[in-house]
Amino acid sequence: MPRVHRAKSRSAPRRFRRCRIARRNRWSFRRPLPSEDWDHVQSVNTDAPFILAQAVGRPMLARGRGKIVFVASVLSFQGGITVPGYAASKGSVAQLVRAFANEWAARGINVNGIAPGYIATDNTAALQSDPEREQGLMARVPAGRWGEPDEISEPIAFLCSNLARFVHGAILPVDGGWLAR
Repeated sequence: MPRVHRAKSRSAPRRFRRCRIARRNRWSFRRPLPSEDWDHVQSVNTDAPFILAQAVGRPMLARGRGKIVFVASVLSFQGGITVPGYAASKGSVAQLVRAFANEWAARGINVNGIAPGYIATDNTAALQSDPEREQGLMARVPAGRWGEPDEISEPIAFLCSNLARFVHGAILPVDGGWLAR
């Protein structure tokens, strides 16, 4: 595990004492994945969310309440093409959601996740600018379009609301119907 993550996690409890809701949306995506990039992708996409959940979870557990929402991916459930490191790391995120939910639900912490599909961001610009690839992707999305970044926030708000107080370990697809096909 990178030294920077360990060092930050030691000081985190002071910073997160009053945290009631945690969401992490930083990720790494490299295509194709040279073997030397594997550790970087796993560090950013798997290690960092694990360490952050532990850091924000401690004070939440002490208070007996809190909400944590992980950002997984539709590739948490599918292998993808040319992105084995990303798919493996997002599969790990889905398992972190389930594992933390199993451990912390009885202690008042809701741990859930969202699984975005193809969202129009800088990270998907290459796919968006490849007409053949974009056409193939959009043909598979029942909504027939790219998701917008702000369409991720409302499902997160739901999972953080009192409406989801009995929702534990769920991974909500936010994918325009991609996983339904």
